[in-house]
This record gives sequence, C-alpha cells and structure tokens, in this order.
Amino acid sequence: RSMTVDGLGDPWTPDDARGWIAGAVGRSEWVHAAGLARSDFPAESLAELARGRRLSLDGQVLVRPGRTGPLELDADFDPAVLEHVTVLKLAEEELEATGREPADFGVPEVLVTRASRGSFVYAGGRVEEVRARPVGSADLTGSGDAFMAAYLAARAAGQRPLGAARRATALVYGLLAGLMS
Repeated sequence: RSMTVDGLGDPWTPDDARGWIAGAVGRSEWVHAAGLARSDFPAESLAELARGRRLSLDGQVLVRPGRTGPLELDADFDPAVLEHVTVLKLAEEELEATGREPADFGVPEVLVTRASRGSFVYAGGRVEEVRARPVGSADLTGSGDAFMAAYLAARAAGQRPLGAARRATALVYGLLAGLMS
C-alpha cells in the first residue's frame, strides 16, 4: 500500500487546547490525539491537552513528516512531544521506523499494534502479548483507531493496560468478523 499526502492542516496551538478544545473535552479524564503528520501537534499543544488529563497519542504523528508528497516514515521527531503522554500507540511499522524499543520512549504505556496478529502492551516494566484471531482478508484500515477507542474506554472504566488491550482486541475482532460475514 502506498499513500500520498496532498495537504496538511494548521497545527493545533496551545491556544486551541486552552480554548475550544478544552470546551469540547470538558472534564474528560482521557484525551486522545491523532493527527496526519508530526506538524499537527507541537509539544506545547500536547502539554496543554494533557493539563489535568491523561493523554494518549497516536504514534503516526511521530513518524510522518509534516510535508506533502509520498508518505515516507522517519524518526526525526521532537522527543518533547512525549513528555506529557500517558499512552503511546504505534503500529508495528511505525515502531520500526523510529529505530527504538518501546521502553525508550519514556511513556508509561506503549501499545504496539500488529494488525491481525494482535498487539504488545508495554506497561509497568513488563511486556505482554495480546494475540488476535485471524479475520481472513478483511481490510484492516481503521482497526488501530477502533482498537484505541476501545482501549481508552476500558482504561477510563478502570481496566489495567493488559485487560484493556484484550478487550480492545476482542472488540476489533468482533467488528471485523461481522464485516466478513
């Protein structure tokens, strides 16, 4: 699969985070930031989003340069964007593009999604694998987003990281199996 970025949006500013975004998220304890490219979320904006909340970040904003043209992953991100992140979700190829190990990010919870093979959960100094059942030839586009929504809902409800990842995997499997039938 190849992707081309035709255009980039304006970056989210600290004023956005203090203003309309704060109004939209209200008293939410968890906030998930997912963008197209690393230019979407400067470190200062993520710090504001995390103020009084737990912040989850989709790792594609670490490895996707803020430029148009063919999408090529690289590891040239500002480590300061991770300072206020509680949960980092990386697809396997995104982790590989960083050239790092999950423990190297300094984030309390790192999730590495592996498409139809499940995920790895790095939390509390431990790594756990969550296996997934094969789903045939389903299009997996968006499954990482569905996984994160289910994971964060489970975490917000009090589940520990491994239990939340298992729940999220089961939900995504159920959605994909339903699409296949």
